[in-house]
Amino acid sequence: MTIYVVQEGDTVDEIAAKTGADLNTLLETNQLEYPYRLAIGQALLLFAKGERQMRKAVKGRPLAESNGYAYPFISEWILGETLPFLSELSVFSYGFTAKGELLPPTLDDKWMVEQAIKTKTSPTLTLTPLGVDGRFNNSLVSALVRQESVQMTLLRNLVGEMTQKGYGGVNIDFEYVLSEDRDAFTDFVRRATNLLNPFGYYVTVALAPKYSDNQAGLLYEGMDYGGLGQAANGVFLMTYEWGYTYGPPMAVAPINQVRRVVEYALGRIPAKKISLGVPNYGYDWPLPYQRGVTKAVTLGYTEAIQRAVFYGAPIRFDEESQSPYFRFWQYGVEHEVWFEDVRSYEAKFDLVKMYGLKGIGVWQIMRLFRAGWELLDYQFQIEKND
Repeated sequence: MTIYVVQEGDTVDEIAAKTGADLNTLLETNQLEYPYRLAIGQALLLFAKGERQMRKAVKGRPLAESNGYAYPFISEWILGETLPFLSELSVFSYGFTAKGELLPPTLDDKWMVEQAIKTKTSPTLTLTPLGVDGRFNNSLVSALVRQESVQMTLLRNLVGEMTQKGYGGVNIDFEYVLSEDRDAFTDFVRRATNLLNPFGYYVTVALAPKYSDNQAGLLYEGMDYGGLGQAANGVFLMTYEWGYTYGPPMAVAPINQVRRVVEYALGRIPAKKISLGVPNYGYDWPLPYQRGVTKAVTLGYTEAIQRAVFYGAPIRFDEESQSPYFRFWQYGVEHEVWFEDVRSYEAKFDLVKMYGLKGIGVWQIMRLFRAGWELLDYQFQIEKND
């Protein structure tokens, strides 16, 4: 396996010839369509002839687990292309009322559960305190964690739903937990684990990215890494959104910041309980950036590459953040794009291997980034054994 960075004048045929890569695999893996235009600085994942087929024929246990989040409106084709690379599929999301009644997604999710089971992927129910406005509601969290009777009602409803649909576990994704609810939230996760594990269901919890015990901010103050790591079967570090829709242009998941979160977490949680969050998206910001005014557009890997190709923008790579970016002009407005490619993914996968983490979790898999999944498979030799 080779990561090749496109140089000026390169064509796909020339790249395949000089690297020994299989041309058809190159085109498929990197989602290149005729006339196969490339951007200078674009990173391609290359395999030697027969390498991918030979690797897939080798049996063995996976070196890491892989999870992907998806909404029920995901394309059936994209889900089918992605599931072979996943050990876990997290369906986003289920809500609940202040009385503990479970609120399923608006669209049917059972077909996703059935597809996951067919590919030996464990389906996970994602539980969120989303209000009617689609935002995380910390008042709803307070109503739950401060009343044991409401918790018991919700947990009974979860068991019924997971049993009926075939879910293997629940991922508790509560964001903006109030600082005064910190210990009560940890107790709820512990209660969920103690009650659901005997039924054969695992419990994981999503954690906002922290660097220190006393980190200020609504995202962080209600998250007790040590307590939650002990209470749950596993944790998911949401190590992304440094670059975000209303923030200044920058990498979504700069490796230097991701490493800080991982090292903090390792001081409080066993490595084999930690899954590293990886973003499958980027942003396009119009310039100049004005706080409170500028709004970035979300885009996937292929959309970012198409923009770079269309506007003739060379892709650069920031060594500190280990992330690709480029700039282009459109209708008199300059734009700055930061996204993920196989180089930025490789840096994150290296962290998983370096620290012996449980695996990775991708937010989210609604857009297909085939080279990222092929790299994951190569790095960790994913194999779903009977």
